[in-house]
Amino acid sequence: MARRLILLRHGQTTYNATSRMQGQLDTELSEEGRQQARNIAPVLTEMGVAKIVASDLSRAAVTAQIVAEHLELPVTYDARLRETHLGQWQGKTHAEVDGADGSVRAHWRNTPTWAPPEGESRIDVAQRARPVVDELMEHFDGWDDAAVLLVAHGGTIAALTSSLLDLEISQYPMMKSLRNANFAQLQALPRYGEPDTGVQWYLEAWNQGLTV
Repeated sequence: MARRLILLRHGQTTYNATSRMQGQLDTELSEEGRQQARNIAPVLTEMGVAKIVASDLSRAAVTAQIVAEHLELPVTYDARLRETHLGQWQGKTHAEVDGADGSVRAHWRNTPTWAPPEGESRIDVAQRARPVVDELMEHFDGWDDAAVLLVAHGGTIAALTSSLLDLEISQYPMMKSLRNANFAQLQALPRYGEPDTGVQWYLEAWNQGLTV
């Protein structure tokens, strides 16, 4: 049976608006971010969502709650969906992180195994978040021919998608972060060949939504 996964990035925060790096700081949605969540909710209502799971950080949790009100579904929270821990970069602006070396953030974006000082790499994030989906595949009975909505963060969604698609580590940078309150859609189908070989995930849409 086909299983669809929708990965929604949270709405805008004041940190997003001022190019400040959040990581796992528990920042809140701006009023624009709340409106973005309200705007995308009717779009998601038409997508057959049967379950909502969200990061427990406020910006994702509140986005999920706004959407859930329209879908008339409960929200469960999972800390494994938190954003990348950015270590010493958290709370700093892009300019402050760049400092004397303007290439450091580009190196981070293009090297999935590299982590900011005292932070996580993209591979670390993928390994943390992937079990959330694997456990849903095994235990959530209502998923067949329906969609599960995960509400999370740009870095987490990019890393998780790369893992689900079985990309080579060198290919992880191909997945650019979603815009605020935009989403990706994936579908899992049984693998061809011998029985019990699991599923193959396919990317159906990326960076979809109303945010431009």
